[in-house]
Amino acid sequence: MEFFRIKKDIPFMRHALIFNVISALTFVAAVFFLLHRGLHLSIEFTGGTVMEVTYSQPADIEGVRGKLTDLGYVDMQVQSFGTAQDVLIRLPVQKNADSAQISERVIGALKAQDSTVELKRVEFVGPQVGDELTHDGLMALGMLVIGIMIYLAIRFEWKYAVSAILANLHDVVIILGFFAFFQWEFSLTVLAAVLAVLGYSVNESVVVFDRVRETFRDRRFGKMATADVLNHAITSTISRTVITHGSTQLMVLSMLFFGGPTLHYFALALTIGICFGIYSSVFVAAALAMWLGVKREDLLKPVKEKDEHDGAVV
Repeated sequence: MEFFRIKKDIPFMRHALIFNVISALTFVAAVFFLLHRGLHLSIEFTGGTVMEVTYSQPADIEGVRGKLTDLGYVDMQVQSFGTAQDVLIRLPVQKNADSAQISERVIGALKAQDSTVELKRVEFVGPQVGDELTHDGLMALGMLVIGIMIYLAIRFEWKYAVSAILANLHDVVIILGFFAFFQWEFSLTVLAAVLAVLGYSVNESVVVFDRVRETFRDRRFGKMATADVLNHAITSTISRTVITHGSTQLMVLSMLFFGGPTLHYFALALTIGICFGIYSSVFVAAALAMWLGVKREDLLKPVKEKDEHDGAVV
């Protein structure tokens, strides 16, 4: 399915060096902010108090957030839990206050707002749980990267695998750099979005490289230079890119604007990832593959020339 077809190939590779310099500077800036400012981790990583409260009628989530803000809590999480009447509250660790004191203070403030509220459970999440989640998250990211490299190396060739994984890691680091620079809260849902973006970007790279392989194998393009082959492959997939990424971005934007605070940073990470995923597949992955020296012979098995004496009996 195509909305439009571009008859003349767009010379993307002609400007690859300029865009890759911009990409490198953005990557370095992201790494700098990650090291200098660090990520603003949620209580899922740092530990804190978890409370579950229930109301006799659908809870006013914004009202609960406003009441907690009045109590001096800034980095809290408030979300519906199971039903519209149940609310899950996560509060950061506070000095000189245990979970019992925090829960009493919070439930007292909520009862002043709505006397029907009841405390169902309260528990303390220690920092060691956050360390375990951090370790597991890094392990998941590492295993995903290794799996993608193996898959691309088998499906294509090692040069494509290296260029694709570098381009996709570039997307991940830039997302993390945005969160470090603006000090947006980094939670488990954001980590899930980062992993989703990595897989999403790989899919875009695979589509482009598939078209590169088809172009190399087509006899009509046998004398075409590698840069021209990449330009043709990217141009011929633009319609598919517009349809796929456009429809996905519409869904993500609906979560960003209408999903509330619970889905806000999840959708924001996906939005950044989708935009940079398109960019990296065109100007990073393809350009790296070109500079690594990909050629027609990498994807085609050499044909063994038949010896004129084969089959002769002396």
